[in-house]
Amino acid sequence: MATTAAAPVDVVDLHKSFPDQKTRVAAVDGVAFRVEAGEFFTLLGPSGCGKTTTLRCLAGLERPDAGTIAIGGRVVSSSTPPAFTPPNEREIGMVFQSYAIWPHMTVFQNVAFPLKVAGLGARSPETTARVEEALALVRLDAQASRLATQLSGGQQQRLALARALVRRPPLLLLDEPLSNLDARLREQMRLELRALQRRLGITMIYVTHDQTEALSMSDRIAVMQDGRIVQAGTPAEMYGSPASAFVAEFIGSSNVLELHVAARFGISAPAGAAGVGFVSVRPEHVRLARHSGNGEPGGRVESVTFLGEMTECEVTIGERRIRSRMLSPVQLVPGDAVRIEMRAEDATPL
Repeated sequence: MATTAAAPVDVVDLHKSFPDQKTRVAAVDGVAFRVEAGEFFTLLGPSGCGKTTTLRCLAGLERPDAGTIAIGGRVVSSSTPPAFTPPNEREIGMVFQSYAIWPHMTVFQNVAFPLKVAGLGARSPETTARVEEALALVRLDAQASRLATQLSGGQQQRLALARALVRRPPLLLLDEPLSNLDARLREQMRLELRALQRRLGITMIYVTHDQTEALSMSDRIAVMQDGRIVQAGTPAEMYGSPASAFVAEFIGSSNVLELHVAARFGISAPAGAAGVGFVSVRPEHVRLARHSGNGEPGGRVESVTFLGEMTECEVTIGERRIRSRMLSPVQLVPGDAVRIEMRAEDATPL
């Protein structure tokens, strides 16, 4: 499919609040980021963190209280000087969580609808060619004459994607588009969507609370908490070097450990520090071995969970619980006494 040039996106000091009884609650509080042309950028965070509101501001579905948004170098929203471009003039495509397809229309008619709104005839040669191209791209060309409601969940998701792409937008916004699919279909659609984005070279901004989606699909990820971006980077950077306990525990599973700095380990606390610090250690970097019983401190296996190629064990040491993930099979059972092994280079300071 031919597209217009992929658009970079610049968001500067974005604010958006909503009324709540006698006050206003900040849903987006000073968000700023840049998405390069052709990049797959994900806003990741828990419910209520502001990621969907940020996306709706980008789409023009919400009007920001303050800040600037530029798409392809063109300012589409600004508080100083005041400016606001309506959604239909922003040259974007958008895929919603609910798909928002028209149940009374055929697959072809659903995809053709944005072109009709844009002024092209519903059955003009150009409309027909572009709809057929979009349907072929998402492998729905054989379903063109069916009613949209006769499609499976995965097919409806691809239909929503084709409708968003038919206008060949330089920017595509996606709000939790895979959340209604079962686990196996979600995995398949992740691969298909990422491959499609690479093939088209289109800029995509993707909203999700699913860390697996973010890690497997994104060029870069921005983690949001309480209306703010708390860390942004590549998937490898976010997983390997989390900046806080929140990021460490939200992206993958992690052991956040409190360390007491002691001179007998040859470590001294920084000037003015209390001698206590925190580190993140991923479960795959925690190794368990049967306790030798030689007086060394150890732990007790509380649970063993088989995950296929990996087995996850939860171990208690005093009041602390530590998770370990090792290649299966693991010859441990609940109640076993174990020694816990971690390398200093696998601990990320928080």
